[in-house]
Amino acid sequence: MTHAPAVLLKDGDQAPAFALPSAPGPQLASADLAGQAYVIYFYPKDDTPGCTIEAQDFQALRDDFAALGVRVIGVSRDSLASHAKFQAKYDLDFALISDSETELCQAYGVWQEKTNYGKTSMGIVRSTFLVGADGIIAKAWRNLRAKGHAEAVLAAARDLLPAG
Repeated sequence: MTHAPAVLLKDGDQAPAFALPSAPGPQLASADLAGQAYVIYFYPKDDTPGCTIEAQDFQALRDDFAALGVRVIGVSRDSLASHAKFQAKYDLDFALISDSETELCQAYGVWQEKTNYGKTSMGIVRSTFLVGADGIIAKAWRNLRAKGHAEAVLAAARDLLPAG
């Protein structure tokens, strides 16, 4: 089976529109975020080591992001029930979008062929996008390491986004 290459969004591109179920629900839409800067980060799976580190790091810096007027949103293919368990277990108080059909993952170009232990499959490539209040991607990070990443995103938000 062949897959078309992912469209890779870059700095300066328009962020894709979406309306998907989120925890807490019932859904989150890009229209709800109009005029507000946000971080949207894509991760492979709830409650796995790297994804937990990343979520906890974003949670630890949530007040810093909020002080800049930046909302944090996580996205994976996991169900709303899985997201709710993950949020409760780690006291995560930001939205987690359930993209079970990979619509948003494909729109952002993070649903890609991956090889793990010699086996090829489709999956989410850990990626983050900082979106300005104008809906334009200010900075994109792809195929990143979870540890320390939230701090890099916060630093970019301070540098790239207009003050409050």
